[in-house]
Amino acid sequence: MATATARVPSTGQSDDRRRATRALQALNFFMADMQAGIGPFLGVFLQQRGWTAGPIGTVMTAGGVAGMVMTVPAGAFIDHTEKKRLVVIVTGICTVLASFLILLSQAGWVVTVSQVATAIAGAAIGPAVAGMTLGIVRQRGFNAQNGRNQAWNHAGNMIGAGLSGWLGWKFGMPAIFYLAAVFGVLAITCVLLIPERAIDHAAARGLEAKEGSEDQGGGQAEGFAALLQTKPLLILAAALACFHLGNGAMLPLYGLAVVGAGKGDAALFTATTVVVAQAVMILASLLAMRMAAGRGYWLVLLISFASLPLRGLLAGSFIEHWGVWPVQALDGVGAGLQSVAVPGLVACMLNGTGRVNVGQGAVMTVQGVGASLSPAIGGWLAQAIGYRLAFYILGSFALVSLALWIGFAAILRPACDGARPAETA
Repeated sequence: MATATARVPSTGQSDDRRRATRALQALNFFMADMQAGIGPFLGVFLQQRGWTAGPIGTVMTAGGVAGMVMTVPAGAFIDHTEKKRLVVIVTGICTVLASFLILLSQAGWVVTVSQVATAIAGAAIGPAVAGMTLGIVRQRGFNAQNGRNQAWNHAGNMIGAGLSGWLGWKFGMPAIFYLAAVFGVLAITCVLLIPERAIDHAAARGLEAKEGSEDQGGGQAEGFAALLQTKPLLILAAALACFHLGNGAMLPLYGLAVVGAGKGDAALFTATTVVVAQAVMILASLLAMRMAAGRGYWLVLLISFASLPLRGLLAGSFIEHWGVWPVQALDGVGAGLQSVAVPGLVACMLNGTGRVNVGQGAVMTVQGVGASLSPAIGGWLAQAIGYRLAFYILGSFALVSLALWIGFAAILRPACDGARPAETA
């Protein structure tokens, strides 16, 4: 009687996977600054050149809207294409070039075009890296590898922001653009170090072949209706949209508030806001990886949602240079936990549908609705009623996220616990 046997990776396959995972981690480190680039410094950069809070927020919102519109098509393309490495390379080059546009001119339309181009490129980079990760380590290893990826990504953001702040203080804001370009070149080098043969493109879209199965492709992709039929996914997206509606404006607005009050150097203070948050995100992402493996994703996301109301309260109460520590530490908690939990949970929910990267893009789109509106809302609120009340209002949006997450716990908990068997198998 014939018996099915699990496929054992050859030595060459194991070596390719090790090389690929190391290159993935390095890629996440360098792409952090390549993606962010001037982003966290854009507000104070434009403020120094005569812009006010309202127009700054509006320009950021334009970029957010563009990224939001492109995330689902980008995710669908990533599911379809086997040129995921090339996608990262091309979008990385576009991101760096778009940032340099702002150096040439600070005219409204130039800054808007730059932000739109950067957002569109970012819409493709995220699903592409997530897809490559899933294709290399498969569903069983995704939570752990994604946790490591995110820890390296946050480390890259922290070091990049620290260097940007020092270079901006020492040589002026233009030095930040050149640093982003250097990181971009290093990120592209890391992509090229990932062996193409290490990526299983069927597994990368959630069609991993079952052990002992004759079907190497793992089945056929389901229709896009699979996204709308997954109720936990819809609740997750709604809760994230409300969270990012409040969270998106917090970092740039707090920098504007403190620097505008004459309580901090523009470049150094902005760098501090990023460094503090990213340092906490490193620890939070590693903690999220362990919590998800042991207790599922529900508690991880509950804690992340609860961090924003407290952050808004502290930001509104203490517009001081030292306030960056508690305010941005809470940003690190929320964003660090979500950076691991959201991609892992989406991959788990849509496993077997062949629409994992479309799902990642769809969730990013709904998050983008909140994140893209947040800078405009925060900027005009600050201009109309002051920074303090603006922070209180922005922080309160996450109360809706908490209500959704707790109110639908009976539906969400089984879906959030689905990652544990694969992780502990």
